[in-house]
Amino acid sequence: MNKAMILAAGRGERMRPLTDHTPKPLLAVGGQPLIVWHLQALAAAGFTEITVNTAHLADQLHQALGDGQSWGVSIRFSDEPVGALETAGGIATAKPWGDQTNEPFLVVNGDVFSDWDFAQAPSLAQAMVDEQQLACLVLVPNPGHHPKGDFQLMGDLAVNSAQGKGPDARVSLQRLARVEEPTSSLEGYTYSGIGLFHPALFAQTRAGQRAALAPLLFQAAQQQQLCGLVHRGQWTDVGTPERLADLDQALRSQRD
Repeated sequence: MNKAMILAAGRGERMRPLTDHTPKPLLAVGGQPLIVWHLQALAAAGFTEITVNTAHLADQLHQALGDGQSWGVSIRFSDEPVGALETAGGIATAKPWGDQTNEPFLVVNGDVFSDWDFAQAPSLAQAMVDEQQLACLVLVPNPGHHPKGDFQLMGDLAVNSAQGKGPDARVSLQRLARVEEPTSSLEGYTYSGIGLFHPALFAQTRAGQRAALAPLLFQAAQQQQLCGLVHRGQWTDVGTPERLADLDQALRSQRD
């Protein structure tokens, strides 16, 4: 598994005025652009083919990232019209899975920061295939700005996945259900913006069509084809200038 996509087409309305002249993924944090953190982590985990979708101030992303050689990866851009195509539309248009129509691929929001280890992705992808899952989401405990969450953990899959860890290696995944009202006794979690997806999830989404991701995920959950796991490490949705400043201070403190 070596294919990943970074979502970088959004306007970043909540980050204005910072995003009036700079695409959100190029905003600096901890001494370098947000998207560069992703590229470095993906390269370290063995991802070599990276698709980046663009819309707002696309030329700046092209110029800053180039072909990806600076990070040991190959970058392919998928340019969208003004206003972008939303998440599912952008993925379906870019087709980051290439010719491997039966192989899951990794997608990362360009405006999140996390220390989740991308090297876990191949084992999760194999588990998805084994269990015929359409998507596997990395979830996080609900942040203060999203207290309800998006999904709840259901039955434990705990599937075998021998990805260089021996025949008894197991990947602990759980099926996900949409958080509904009234809330049940199950705890809700928030989608981190990091997930693995099977190309079949986008089979009905046409290239160039504006389409949101959430309805596809909710449908997969109803079909018991959506799974996930919880990451309790570092994670920030860099959605406001205040969060950007807090993350920048935290990363600089860690470095010092």
